[in-house]
Amino acid sequence: MMILGTDPLLSGNVDLTVVLIVLMKVGIAFVFLLVAVMLMIWFERKLISDMQNRIGPSVAGPWGILQTLADGIKLFFKEDLIPERSDRFVFKLAPYLSLIPAFLVFAIVPIGGDFRNNNGGIVTWFGHETLVQVADPPIGVLFFLATSSIAVYGVMLAGWSSGSKYPLLGAVRSSAQMISYEAALGLSIATVFLMSGTLSTNGIVSGQSTWNWNLVTTGVVPFIIFVIAGTAELNRPPFDLVEAEQELVGGFHTEYSALRFALFFLAEFMNVITMSAIAVTLFLGGPNGPILIEAIPWIWPPIWFFLKVGIFLFVFVWLRATLPRLRYDQLMDLGWKILIPASLGWFLLIAALNIANDQGWQSWIVILIGLTVISVGALALMAAIRKAKMQRASQAFEEAN
Repeated sequence: MMILGTDPLLSGNVDLTVVLIVLMKVGIAFVFLLVAVMLMIWFERKLISDMQNRIGPSVAGPWGILQTLADGIKLFFKEDLIPERSDRFVFKLAPYLSLIPAFLVFAIVPIGGDFRNNNGGIVTWFGHETLVQVADPPIGVLFFLATSSIAVYGVMLAGWSSGSKYPLLGAVRSSAQMISYEAALGLSIATVFLMSGTLSTNGIVSGQSTWNWNLVTTGVVPFIIFVIAGTAELNRPPFDLVEAEQELVGGFHTEYSALRFALFFLAEFMNVITMSAIAVTLFLGGPNGPILIEAIPWIWPPIWFFLKVGIFLFVFVWLRATLPRLRYDQLMDLGWKILIPASLGWFLLIAALNIANDQGWQSWIVILIGLTVISVGALALMAAIRKAKMQRASQAFEEAN
């Protein structure tokens, strides 16, 4: 029971009602994600078409809302092709390694519950106290990092097992990109649980119940780094180097068709939704928000949660419609030379502030010293990068002459 987490539903005897409640949670989360993906694809198409002065989907269903369903049915009945030189078992396995982590990550996200007066998000269903999330493991944040890293294997194995050079190039790009930005993502999250004092997602949301959102308490910088690194983790523009059509045809999934291609398509948009939900949970208070009508207090936490997630989804689409694709060297420079040092420096500053509060030191002195050290480190790093570029340029000039 301790592995399953702090859900009071699992703290006592597990009877048939408890099992049914758990199955109901799993079913609701599964159906919600599938419907959300369908709506997200439609939302992205319509929003980008509005930004580009086009109509977008308009035939299948009202306002074209059933276009995604039509595309899914079409892909389901298309011929499934497997390349002759592929590793058949790994080729078939790879799409599931990309899809399953998205479901597992969403399982630890609290989407509702009563967090007022230190209630910890506990609600009562069918006479049993429980949380409005599938599971709340004590190491929820580490579970998120572990499961999101598994998606790298799906992409890499898909490109390698195809037996083709262009998918392999896309897979190698994706692996390098996701591993690079995973470090910055982890360091930004480390700042959150340093302030929250817990790895439980429910505990992190409970700590933000009085409007002290981690967006503010961590100093905004980890939030910005998380959004940038998360966008790169999702292979979303302007970081979509793994699917650069001008160079790699379609990237790691070039050789896929029919249902297996649909699984990659489904995983991509599902990961956007789960990453938005994690960002809301870690930095924006999760389902916390004002109860506008006391007669129905239970309905407002899910409403606030979905509104916050919707804002993130809008930002992801906005970035896709606005920014051009980065060059690969720019992508790596941003991750290794800017995001990782910035997230590490800010983490050390927050840790120093926590020590100052425990020891009774003057916070402004610690902030001043910390910012000075960070500035000196940034200048030293910039000088080292500039010197390395000059040396490379000089060496290239000498070789050319």
